[in-house]
Amino acid sequence: MKAEPTVLISGAGIGGTTLAYWLARRGFRPTVVERAAGLRSSGNPVDVRGPAVSVADRMGVMPRLREAATQVTAMSFVNASGRQVGRVNMRALQQASGSREVEVTRTDLAAILYEASRDSAEVMFGDTMTALSQDGDGVDVTFDKAAPRRFDLVIGADGLHSTTRRLAFGPESEFVRHMGLYVATMQLDGPAYNQRDVVLHNAPGRLASVHPVHGRALAAFIFRHPEVRGFNHRDLAQHKRILTDAYAGDGWRVPELLDQVRATDDLWFDSVSQVRLDSWAEGRVALLGDAASSVSLFGDGSTLAMAGAYTLAEELAATPADPRSAFARYEAQHRTLVDPRQGNVATAAAMMVPATRAGITARNLASRFWPAAAAASWVRNRLTPSRKLTPATV
Repeated sequence: MKAEPTVLISGAGIGGTTLAYWLARRGFRPTVVERAAGLRSSGNPVDVRGPAVSVADRMGVMPRLREAATQVTAMSFVNASGRQVGRVNMRALQQASGSREVEVTRTDLAAILYEASRDSAEVMFGDTMTALSQDGDGVDVTFDKAAPRRFDLVIGADGLHSTTRRLAFGPESEFVRHMGLYVATMQLDGPAYNQRDVVLHNAPGRLASVHPVHGRALAAFIFRHPEVRGFNHRDLAQHKRILTDAYAGDGWRVPELLDQVRATDDLWFDSVSQVRLDSWAEGRVALLGDAASSVSLFGDGSTLAMAGAYTLAEELAATPADPRSAFARYEAQHRTLVDPRQGNVATAAAMMVPATRAGITARNLASRFWPAAAAASWVRNRLTPSRKLTPATV
């Protein structure tokens, strides 16, 4: 490889921008290609926690993230009439677990990471790859709009519906597994009634919530549903039909929220799915974040994308002339973070979207013990020796 290896990163999201930042500082020349015309991300709140906090500290962006943090301090569970039937003090939960995590919207996280990395890479907005052809020395890339180019390496950080994975590994159907749920989010017209609490209402197999975000409100829907034949993640009319059918007849604020669903042009909707591959690399092409190992709706997608990007950059820098070995080491390290979380989907779904009324009641009663449970987990983790991964100790 050349003294300054060239790396094409597909996707200007959380993982792609973090990777561009670290590769540029490790002697690589990154280029980022992004299908959208500009930064594009849902307004969903996400957590930056664990190893991602250390990565953000090293990037110098933690102060910005704390400034952009939501002001949520609790989750309140309400019944069909709006009466509170359970509550979790999130601040106490965070303190009990010893966490330094911060909650921000995905939009803010993506913008802050992009700002930190924009001088580190060439960025091609409004374009995408249409073909890859690799040999022992590099990868020839054909774009939809730009002229073909050759790179030393290609990294797919382009999400659940990854173009890189499709071109280099095979069709999506071979690697993406529907987990029995769908999710939708949208911005509401006005502010949340409660600026400190996420308010959640459950019916059997369904969750509707309103989350306060910087004086506005975000509605989220998570519901159990078999895989929809012919599902198209870009078909807004189909998404509205599936969602309104699933929640028809529910109480609380659901009828009002569904009226806004019908009127909106900005609804984010997708399957809750996992991505599983035997290997995250194929020659000189590798995958990062959801493209490699979408954890689940209830996992740590943003945290894992940041941690994985740091690990990948460090391993490539350790053996720049041997990317295949670097990819193998990156995958071996990062799977120790990803694999346990991919096994927790059923537990997380049972907690947030109980399938029965009895399950909802039990969850509401158990919610009062969550801070104590977090404290016990924190103590247990401190007393049990464990191997620390590089991002957690930087």
